[in-house]
Order: sequence, then C-alpha cells, then structure tokens
Amino acid sequence: MNDATSKSAEASAKAGGKDYPVHGTITGPIVMIGFGSIGKGTLPLIERHFNFDRSRVTIIDPNDEDRGLADERGYRFEKTAITRDNYRKVLTPLLTEGEGQGFCVNLSVDTGSLDLMKLCRELGVLYIDTVVEPWLGFYFDTSASNADRTNYALREPVRKEKRKNPGGTTAVSCCGANPGMVSWFVKQALVDIARDTGLEIEEPKSRKQWARLMKKLGVKGVHIAERDTQRTKHPKPMGVFWNTWSVEGFLSEGMQPAELGWGTHEKWMPKNARKQKKGCKAAIYLEQPGANTRVRTWCPTPGAQYGFLVTHNESISIADYYSVEEDGKVIYRPTCHYAYHPANDAVLSLHELFGAAGKVQPKHHVLHEDEIEDGIDELGVLLYGHKKNAYWYGSQLSIEEARELAPYQNATGLQVSSAVLAGMVWALENPQAGIVEADEIDYRRCLEVQKPYLGPVKGYYTDWTPLENRPGLFAEDIDESDPWQFRNILVR
Repeated sequence: MNDATSKSAEASAKAGGKDYPVHGTITGPIVMIGFGSIGKGTLPLIERHFNFDRSRVTIIDPNDEDRGLADERGYRFEKTAITRDNYRKVLTPLLTEGEGQGFCVNLSVDTGSLDLMKLCRELGVLYIDTVVEPWLGFYFDTSASNADRTNYALREPVRKEKRKNPGGTTAVSCCGANPGMVSWFVKQALVDIARDTGLEIEEPKSRKQWARLMKKLGVKGVHIAERDTQRTKHPKPMGVFWNTWSVEGFLSEGMQPAELGWGTHEKWMPKNARKQKKGCKAAIYLEQPGANTRVRTWCPTPGAQYGFLVTHNESISIADYYSVEEDGKVIYRPTCHYAYHPANDAVLSLHELFGAAGKVQPKHHVLHEDEIEDGIDELGVLLYGHKKNAYWYGSQLSIEEARELAPYQNATGLQVSSAVLAGMVWALENPQAGIVEADEIDYRRCLEVQKPYLGPVKGYYTDWTPLENRPGLFAEDIDESDPWQFRNILVR
C-alpha cells in the first residue's frame, strides 16, 4: 500500500470524525462517469468504505458545475461527454493506467451501458451501473417503435451477452435503489412471509429455489411501492421541473411506455397492452407513457395511494427471476411493476408537462438537501396475494437522517448511492462473477453493507386490496373474484 492509499484508508476510516468500516481495497484506478446528484452522493461513500489511491481517481462529466468537489480532493476531472464514438479512446487509458484492477462506476445518463460493460470486461476492470442506459437519442427517438423503446429492449441484449460470454470479470448491472436494492428486499420479504405463515424452509441458494419458494407462498405479484413525502421550503415556480433525483433520468423513463412483468395469474389485459415477441417474454408494455399511467398500491405511511407505472428494469428482472418452468413452459410468474408516487413537486411538474402535450419544461432542478423542509422516501416492495394478503418491506429514510448520515444528498439519493456502495463491495469480493443483476447476488451481504444508510427498514402486513371501498358512486369494470388482478390495479 503506497502513501496515497494509506492516507485514503485513514481518511475513510475516520471520515467526519466517525469510524466507518473499510470493506475492501480498490487496487487500480477508479473512473466515475457522471457527477450529478447520485455521483456526488456516491463519492463520499467510496471514500469512507474503500482503500484506494487518491491520485488514480478520475471523474468524467460534460457539466463541470460541481468539479470543485473533485478539485478539493485532488481528483482528476475530465469535462467531456462519453459517446459511442469516443468511449474506447477516452476510457481505456484511464482504466488501465498503472497496476491493479480498476473499477468503472457508471452513474451517467446517455452512456451505452452494454458497450461500457463489454469494454471493462475486456480490460479486466470491475464495472457497476444503476440502469441499462442507452446512448444519446434512444428515449425520444420518434422513428423507433414503442416496443424498441422499452426497458425490455434494453435488458435483453445484456442478458444475451451474459449467456454468450458467461463468467469473467464482474459487471453489476442495474444496482441502485430500484432497480437494485428492491430485489434484495424481495428476498428478505419472502423469508419473512415464510416465517410468519409457519412454512419451515431452508433458505434458497439458487434462482430456481427462490422461484419455487415464491410460488409455494402463493405470491401473485410485487409492487415496487414508493412514496416520497419530501417537502420543499419554498413553492415550485411554473416552467421548472423539480425532482428529488435526476430530472433527465425521470423524464427519460417516464416517457417510455408503461411496462410490467406479467404474471401467470392474470386473466385480463388492457386493450393497448402488447406482448414481447422475442427473449424471455416476461413482460408486457402499454401504448402510453409510464409517467402518465396510474396504478393503485399501498405504502405504510399514506396507506392506499396512486402511483405511476413507470418502467424499470426490476419490473422485468424480478418477473423473470421468479418464473417457474416445467417441460419448457412457464407455469408460474409474478406480476411486477413500479408504483411510484414521487415528491409532490415532481407530481406537479408532471401535470404541467402532460398538460402541455408532453412539452418538457425549459428548466430542470434537482432538490438539494438544504432546500427540503422535511419528509421521507418510503421505498419498498409490496408482495401480495399470499395467505397474509400483502406485505410491504422497505426503507423509510427521512431527510433529517439523510443529512446526518452522508453529505451531498437527500433521502432519495442516499437510497441509491448506498446501493451502489453495496454492489461495489460485492463485486470486489466476487471479482469473477461475470454479468449479474441485483437479483443474482447475495442479498444478505448487500443489505449488511447498505442498511446503515437506509433509516428504519421494516416490514408491514396490510389487509388492503385494490378493491377496498369499490365500487363507489360510479360503476366500475372490476374483477371481484380476485382482488389482485391487474384489472383492479390499473386506474382507467
């Protein structure tokens, strides 16, 4: 260990006057792509929990608004956009400079995740991202079909690459809060439900065993059920899109088709729903934007609520991971989708956007921790249809706790950055695992690393169903024989 690495270890262990566990040593260069809200939040966690050589850290972002944070730490900052044309030329020398194994931390928008992943594995460099990100132009390509703009279309080539080139240098795909952390919550929730329903189990060790457990428990589906109650100190002005995390990221996924893993228990499908023709076929999509599609769900603090059916990788990966096949036919699969109620200012921003026929506001703003008065980001998984009806398990992190736990981020951001930290730790400890999604890695180890940053992590059973208090004053097209049909969940 050289002097720079020794100083890094000492600074990490004693950051802010507190002792933090050092989870491992990154022996080569660290290249962080993207220095927005999540990049800024992840950096201090890397500093706290890893030994590394500070002289070998490079941060790349086309916007240098926050480069002062890099400069004051002595890190190299490259003001450039990583593109399809330059990624090999820019990244290869940075990732292979000097001895040891490098780590590429991709937290940017408009960077082709699969191409970067393949380059890193070719170079023997560890890799992590929070989403399968396409190159610039994908999300708003008017010449592409809606099927081609889905997350399914982005995920399938990554899974194909995994099958084509199994093993090798670890690349962790889609490891933020969601996708990412929520997949670990699903496994913990299954263990809890098994315990609470009196089912004695030996904890599953394989995908097939986990899928069989979910089927045996009678789980019909999973909502990634989230309520962000963080309130700002001042009202949002018109003509500006406010959000508690990347506005560009939210707009990109929000304007993709609504998308969900499609369960085998479903008896009805919306008229504008479309099936995928190739690949695992675990998901369907709707011919409408996810950020303008509402579903009924439940979170502990508000109880019953509306959420937006925004497409996410975990909607597909969880449905795929927990599929049970017999004789080449899928006999069980859970429905799975995001049910997201963002902060009220983001909801208002969406109303303005869709009220103007999808015209995006000219100004975007991510709310900093000092702009927020109070509130929590309640993010978890709601497993429904089993003997105890429904079970929500997740994080209830407040802005006050987030401020105390780590700098440069609100509650939403810390749930993401701490999941990146957990994924990095797992990759360091398993450097030859190949391409993996969060569903495929050790949930206990990852939550062990992440939980100190999540505030209260709790489970709640509820008797609520999407048929509660329905129909009301007006007749509805509902299925009273099974409350957990998507027919009853989708707001029409």
